[in-house]
Amino acid sequence: MFSKILIANRGEIACRVAATARRLAIKTVAVYSDADAGAQHVAACDQAIHIGGSAPRDSYLRWEKIIAAAQATGAQAVHPGYGFLSENDEFAQACADAGLVFIGPPPAAIRAMGLKAQSKQLMERAGVPLVPGYHGADQDPALLQREADRIGYPVLIKASAGGGGKGMRVVERSQDFAAALASCQREAQNSFGDDAVLVEKYVQRPRHIEIQVFGDTHGGCVYLFERDCSVQRRHQKVLEEAPAPGITPELRARMGAAAVEAARAVNYVGAGTVEFIVEQPGGYDAPQDWRFYFMEMNTRLQVEHPVTEAITGLDLVEWQLRVAAGQALPLRQHELSLRGHAIEARICAETPDRQFLPATGRLALYQLPESVAFQPDPVRPRVDSGVRQGDDISPHYDSMVAKLIVHGDTRDQALARLDAALAATRIVGLSTNVQFLRHVIASPSFAQARLDTALIAREQQHLFEQQRVAPELACAADVAHTLWLEQAAAQPDPLGRADGWRAHAELQRRFDYEVAGVAWPALLRYTRDGGWHLQVGAWSGLLAVLPQGAGLDLRFGEHRVRVQVERQGELRHVYTDAGMVQILARDPLAHAAETQTEAGRLTAPMPGKVVSFAVQAGDAVRRGQVLAVLEAMKMEHTIAAPADGVVAELLFAPGDQVSDGAELLRLQESDAA
Repeated sequence: MFSKILIANRGEIACRVAATARRLAIKTVAVYSDADAGAQHVAACDQAIHIGGSAPRDSYLRWEKIIAAAQATGAQAVHPGYGFLSENDEFAQACADAGLVFIGPPPAAIRAMGLKAQSKQLMERAGVPLVPGYHGADQDPALLQREADRIGYPVLIKASAGGGGKGMRVVERSQDFAAALASCQREAQNSFGDDAVLVEKYVQRPRHIEIQVFGDTHGGCVYLFERDCSVQRRHQKVLEEAPAPGITPELRARMGAAAVEAARAVNYVGAGTVEFIVEQPGGYDAPQDWRFYFMEMNTRLQVEHPVTEAITGLDLVEWQLRVAAGQALPLRQHELSLRGHAIEARICAETPDRQFLPATGRLALYQLPESVAFQPDPVRPRVDSGVRQGDDISPHYDSMVAKLIVHGDTRDQALARLDAALAATRIVGLSTNVQFLRHVIASPSFAQARLDTALIAREQQHLFEQQRVAPELACAADVAHTLWLEQAAAQPDPLGRADGWRAHAELQRRFDYEVAGVAWPALLRYTRDGGWHLQVGAWSGLLAVLPQGAGLDLRFGEHRVRVQVERQGELRHVYTDAGMVQILARDPLAHAAETQTEAGRLTAPMPGKVVSFAVQAGDAVRRGQVLAVLEAMKMEHTIAAPADGVVAELLFAPGDQVSDGAELLRLQESDAA
């Protein structure tokens, strides 16, 4: 076994690898960029080497610096984690040439499976079912357009060297193909350094089911069952679970055997995932009719590997290390078994109700439920995270903040535990998808395991348009929190008593709140007996509050609920068992001098880089027309015209870095022209 390894990655996966290495008494070396000088993964390792600037191309993608760091520190092997260089065959070869063990598959296997078009040609020769499509080397846009028209719409354009949902577009109509292709190629070039694509028929309502495989240098190869990754947004996974609901033992065995054959076809070594599209022509409840098609093979450890660890009781990073050190697989196929059900939720810095726009900012509060590491637990979830309270989530890297993994004897039990874990999660300082995740697992489709990649789009009303916490209750919670803070700060002075006693009249106070853009005034009356009476909207009643752990036991009229209020300026994060809601506590005096936002301004929704402008000054545009493309957190985001008008001025140029809220261009609306 190795005595020291270098981890060529960052964030939670670097912390995850370091934890297993520490348990096996293996020393670890971290690498870090300017942005990650104080990151958790740096502290988690025994040594740390600075490798460059904040942008990945200046640090985590500079393999010559990573190899030099490994050699300088005496590391014997390099663990690539996932993302960055994990599926780069040239990096794997460079490690071997430098006398370092690459903890992953051989370069030839990465090369064979890394390009989606070539891997599909390989699988086609092996007789593995494929979705109809074009996987050829000729990338002439006109040819790709003709192939898409031949296949029939909708089609899916995918970056041949891609992964993680980047460089992928669904095209519904022939006339939209050219623009989607250009955007897909740009994103593929920026993410992978290769703009080649393939075009496939877009299967309606598919399941995304993947098989975990493992190979060793002694000819051994096994599959460690399946994971369902069907719940996705922007072609990126949101929730993953194992085993896949509804999969029969017979279908599991066939898919597992196909995955092993795919791995054997390229002499695969280490951890890998063979991903399948599963078509459900007979419906959700007819697995005997389901058909599976090879989609791609990820030649690395997956983000969702913890659910496989939970149902097998194995440490897959330990398996990676042992196989890379030349050992045989610890178990054979007949010795593997699955137990219970596991679900993983990816907590991301993003705004779900703004089309999952990535968010940046500082983690002013970062509290996750009490957790365990790497093994199933009857109550506590597993938390994989690479950040701490006070850390910044920057635009340079992926938006994932943490992963919550739960395990139960049944799927229903795991769902209940996941909801409890999400309910106990407190993140203040930037927008996250925590409440959205709670909505997803409570949705009828997910709860009943009616899964496919269109679930989020199909459940729009349930996921985005339902208010879980009444505005009246949220406002009452902040009033109660204010009163409790005032009481806690009051001096034991009879002249400074805060119980509302007055010689001639009762005291009244007004609180002005805003919930989802709607004003909610709250009127508090101090009663002569020292109590409080509150009116918010149509709700009215006595108010009482008692401390309970980190929160409060709130009683408002006939309502009784546990609440926790976290403050960030005027913003209030109100947490209850039912969910969290954000409200604004407005100070009228503080806003008296404010004016409305200047009309015609189009601003950057996040920090990023201007990729291109689709218009010039003087151009007439229509509402919804694409004006600019912004790149942030490895994804492209389009800026569209909010109304008909004329472009007055472009304020940046392609390639410029812009900050959150920066004005990109000015639009003169038609009715103002």
